[in-house]
Amino acid sequence: MLIIPAIDLKDGQCVRLIRGQLGTERSVAPDPIAQAKVFEEVGAQRIHVVDLDGAFEGRPKNLGLIERIARAVRVPIEVGGGLRSLDAVKAVVDAGASYVILGTMLIDETESFAKICSAFPGRVIAGIDGEGGQVATRGWVVSSSVTVKAAADLAVKSGASAIITTDIARDGTGHGVNIDDTDRLAREVAVPVFASGGVAGLDDVKALARTKVAGVVVGRAIYDGTLDLQAALRAAVDPS
Repeated sequence: MLIIPAIDLKDGQCVRLIRGQLGTERSVAPDPIAQAKVFEEVGAQRIHVVDLDGAFEGRPKNLGLIERIARAVRVPIEVGGGLRSLDAVKAVVDAGASYVILGTMLIDETESFAKICSAFPGRVIAGIDGEGGQVATRGWVVSSSVTVKAAADLAVKSGASAIITTDIARDGTGHGVNIDDTDRLAREVAVPVFASGGVAGLDDVKALARTKVAGVVVGRAIYDGTLDLQAALRAAVDPS
């Protein structure tokens, strides 16, 4: 199971939000490039980067910073936030992203989502963010009537190579991962499923490592010191 440390970009810094809400952000690292290097040095095999400014404005806002992160590390980076057109995806890929995460487009522009999957085979990850089993889009500020499972089925049908599912109610809270629902989804779809949101500590990592979940994105727990990244990487291989 992959442990994927997160770098959320806002105003040039790494920040953490609670449940994705503006106004709850706090800076956790002033230098995203240095933070990415630390994650690589510790042993992370992939880094998760979110352009929060882009997510709320609907277009990439941190391309230069994303490019600098990609150049600073040798491991793949996956990038999401504000990717709502083919041109936006191309710009992020040109900046060095190995994978792109599309959420809003899956629900609002499914045909365009499928075209991007075809244009970048194996590189598009569907970001499915839900609360109470329903998907939220546009930086989590718009609720939809689409269920997480229906969105996952749509993502697979449209050509997504993987799914990252976030439980919005838990994201940034440190209250624990929604293990049961994520494992159920991983067993029901034909592409790898990654968990995100709420990791509290090593017990969550060990529990996920015993499921069908392919990996987990971790942010606050690392920055707050409740999860040691090296210990998490070891537990992902051997959860005993």
